[in-house]
Amino acid sequence: MAVDRTPILKRCRSLDMDPVVLGVNKKSRRKLTRANRKVSEYGLQLREKQKAKFIYGMLEKPFRNLYVKAERMPGLTGPNLMILLESRLDNVVFRMGFARTRREARQIVDHKHVLVNGKCVNIPSYRISAGDKIEIKEKSKSLQGFKNIVEANAGVVTPAWMESDVETLTGTVKELPLREQIDVPVNDTLIVELYSK
Repeated sequence: MAVDRTPILKRCRSLDMDPVVLGVNKKSRRKLTRANRKVSEYGLQLREKQKAKFIYGMLEKPFRNLYVKAERMPGLTGPNLMILLESRLDNVVFRMGFARTRREARQIVDHKHVLVNGKCVNIPSYRISAGDKIEIKEKSKSLQGFKNIVEANAGVVTPAWMESDVETLTGTVKELPLREQIDVPVNDTLIVELYSK
């Protein structure tokens, strides 16, 4: 399985992005120096796509497949794409506060710690629907790693479209989010423009 191992702070600098979006509380003191280089329209579109891929931890082929799926859905393609990205299981686990970063959430799902409606699911790209109940396995809750996560995420605010209890590591997706409820700094119209060329 291919994995993007680019250092987070370095990638955030190149994409002109705050690492807090990824759940990382580090700051880089280095500044990215581009000698008055004007970014083309294509460059801006490409950067937005790379931002979305990096934030959600996806590679090009699955991202492209998700875009095609968003195109076929009724409504605008850009918001549809963001809703599909947001309803991935690894992202939902991160948003509920069961992991400190999306990368950690992906690993938790991969290692079979997550139950969706009482069934074990180990596919990070699994699509969550409204009404789905997500919880960490009873056996896994006692692990030191999850105790550390509960401590670290004590004050994390969950989005309005889901309910979560970090203490018991259970949560419910009340409804799929609207584009306005997704606080990711990505301009989805530029991604649509890039792919529709």
